[in-house]
Amino acid sequence: MVNIDDFVKRLEIILDYYGLNASGFADKIGVQRSSMSHLLSGRNKPSLDFVLKILDVFPDVDLYWILNGKGSFPKKQEEPSNKIISETERDSPIPVNENFNNENLFSDLSYDKNISDKNANPPKVKEASFNLEEGEIEKIVFFYKNGTFKVYNP
Repeated sequence: MVNIDDFVKRLEIILDYYGLNASGFADKIGVQRSSMSHLLSGRNKPSLDFVLKILDVFPDVDLYWILNGKGSFPKKQEEPSNKIISETERDSPIPVNENFNNENLFSDLSYDKNISDKNANPPKVKEASFNLEEGEIEKIVFFYKNGTFKVYNP
């Protein structure tokens, strides 16, 4: 849960950093001036749309910093590294693709030629009957023992 008083303090830090008053800030992010006034007075809570507009217009604002004070402002651009994660960092959510590094998932698999020679003539598959009246087939995926696969889209 976002603490409104702390959120307002962080919002005021952003206003000071960019040298904007509340109405200029509201105009810049595309919200009504009255909603900005109600937010700063503590009358209203920030909506997700409001926070996303701030992040869109001001890329130096860190999402976790503005919502709960974790992180820093302005946002620091860090190089990805294999650092040890502290207790406080472990509690914050990690973006889904942060640890994905576009490597071939099967690059480290060893390929045994003897196994592939044995499988060169695989046993014939008996023809199966399918009831296609249930729906159309979207795709067929063949998985091979060596870790590869092929997708067939009929």
